[in-house]
Amino acid sequence: MEGLEAKVSEYRCNKCRDMTFIIDEGVAIPCACRQVRIAEDILIKSGISEEFRNKKFSNFVYDIEKQIIYAYKKACNYSRNFKDIEKDRYNSIMFMGQVGCGKTHLSLAIANELMDDGVGVVYMSYREVVTKLKQNIMDEAYYNRVMNRYKNARVLLIDDLFKGRISDSDVNIIFEIVNHRYFNNLPLIVSSEKSVEELIGIDEAIGSRLIEMSKNYLVKIIGKKLNFRIYGK
Repeated sequence: MEGLEAKVSEYRCNKCRDMTFIIDEGVAIPCACRQVRIAEDILIKSGISEEFRNKKFSNFVYDIEKQIIYAYKKACNYSRNFKDIEKDRYNSIMFMGQVGCGKTHLSLAIANELMDDGVGVVYMSYREVVTKLKQNIMDEAYYNRVMNRYKNARVLLIDDLFKGRISDSDVNIIFEIVNHRYFNNLPLIVSSEKSVEELIGIDEAIGSRLIEMSKNYLVKIIGKKLNFRIYGK
């Protein structure tokens, strides 16, 4: 008996024995722990660190300047309306502006809000991911596995798009991801220091797709010499 109790106690949920379903007269009924497990799985797969999990709307300092207030409102509206627009052509949001104006914070605040609501978001640090992909481009299994993760995520967050020196390989990798998501109506959250004109100049196909997808939520913070990191929490 003691052995059985010890075995049962190994389960995180004794009701369903970690199956997340309870069988009642041949019918599978979702256990109360199921939503918690789904939320945990979403977070693990997101690639978002504990530090980034703390980027919330509640700790974003938005009353610095009118453009920041506008960006904050757009981000909040996008989060609020996400499930209504997820399958639309204009289902994405893009923050464009100088270093330190809050682009990453707002992008992550949206991601955290969506994940708390059960929506899977995958985080992609542009420079880090592209560098690793180029280093492993001859490893077909690795390349396809990583690319498929970003191409098929329910929501993909690309942070600091086209940061630093840009090669043809960088452009090809991003085009493959963006093009797939564009034609499959898969939402993107994008932050970039590039302007609309600069994006188009780097690659018209990528730029035009991103701009179209984020048509209703294209946030540009320009012409201000402020650094949000000085004022933000």
